Amino acid sequence: MKPGDDRIEVLGLRVIARHGVLPEERERAQPFEIDLEIEADLSDAARHDDLSRTVDYGAVVERVTEVATTKSFELLEALADAIAASVLTDSRADAVTVRVRKLRPPVAADVACVAVTLRRSLA
Repeated sequence: MKPGDDRIEVLGLRVIARHGVLPEERERAQPFEIDLEIEADLSDAARHDDLSRTVDYGAVVERVTEVATTKSFELLEALADAIAASVLTDSRADAVTVRVRKLRPPVAADVACVAVTLRRSLA
C-alpha cells in the first residue's frame, strides 16, 4: 500500500454555526455539514488493534465542532482551512481533505447547498 492510501472518513458532521458575509448570516445560526478525509498510515493501528496508534476520530470530531461553533468566518474557505489546521494538530495525520457545505445559502435560487473543498498536508 502506498503512503496516502489509508484514510479515515468522517461524513456528514452537522453543526449549527454563524459563518457568512451578510450580517444576518453572522447574527442567525444556520446549519453546516462537514466531511473529512484524513490520510494517515493505519497499518500499525490495524495490526495491533490499538486506538493510541491511529487518529482518534472522536477527538477529531470534538476539535472540528469546536472550531466550527466557537469561531466565526466570513468565507467557507477560511472555515475549511481552520478545520484542516485543527485536524493536522494530530501528528498521525499526514493530510486532510475538508468539505464544508452551507445548507441554506443566501442565494436567489433553489440550491441544495454551496460547498468548498480543500486539501491540506504537512508536507
